[in-house]
Amino acid sequence: MRILVTGATGTLGRFVVPALVRAGHQVRALSRTKREDRDGVEWAWGDLASGDGVTEAVRGIRAVAHLATGGRKGRGPRGVDLAGTRTLLEAARSEGVAHVLFTSVVGADRVPVGFLKDKLQAEQLVRDGGPDWTILRLTPFHQWLDRLLREFSSLPVLPVDRSVPWQPVHARDAAERLVALVGDRPALRPVEFGGPEVLGTDELARDWLAARGLRRVIVPMRFPGRLAAAQRAGALGTTATPQGTTTWYDYLRPAPVPSDDFADEHTASPTSPATQPERDPNVHVYGGDEGYQRPTRG
Repeated sequence: MRILVTGATGTLGRFVVPALVRAGHQVRALSRTKREDRDGVEWAWGDLASGDGVTEAVRGIRAVAHLATGGRKGRGPRGVDLAGTRTLLEAARSEGVAHVLFTSVVGADRVPVGFLKDKLQAEQLVRDGGPDWTILRLTPFHQWLDRLLREFSSLPVLPVDRSVPWQPVHARDAAERLVALVGDRPALRPVEFGGPEVLGTDELARDWLAARGLRRVIVPMRFPGRLAAAQRAGALGTTATPQGTTTWYDYLRPAPVPSDDFADEHTASPTSPATQPERDPNVHVYGGDEGYQRPTRG
């Protein structure tokens, strides 16, 4: 099957693209940077925010895995999440695409506040967009939490809310689930996928500090806002099966594995497209492609 992947160099995309190739699919990856085809991946230039090149990228495609997200600072009304999704769906409908898989966030339907409200609105666009669809709602990635904790590690203390639970999932596990779904018939319903365990913020932070060889004073605090309250109540977790298999402990202490050329190329340095998916200084991509932000007030 010929599949177009948006957000191909993001946290999830760097696992999805090689997994699709290994599964025998023909992969076309959308990028705002012109790239040479390699390792079974055809690169197409296009910009979801402006719409440039999107119709050409969708041409001849059977299914679309829409992973890209741009946060509210993307160009146009609500950036990539809404305007970009609408543009992609219009192109997919006109080109006769049979299946659109859209990645969202677990809890978007239960806590429509902030960026989750945008995700829920984007889900509705997918439902109404024309091509048959699958919505894959994911819990936060291990990789995203790792980056978030690195940001806080510059402080002499590490603030944690022991009452806030997390159900992190490895992006590789999520990619395997996505590949199975996009290669199957459209589900025509949201599908949830989360990690194999639920951890308190203090447990998660202590394990991270130990694995990274860091010492920080952990200061208990209560995270403010409706989003933190909803997470505290368990609204951002899922009991759906199957679940990911990689634990937070195992993510932090990975066994040596052969390198993946695609992942090496796109994530080897802090300036790679995977760690900085958008090169436009006016566009902030939150957490790569997982569409999940740190808790904020409101």
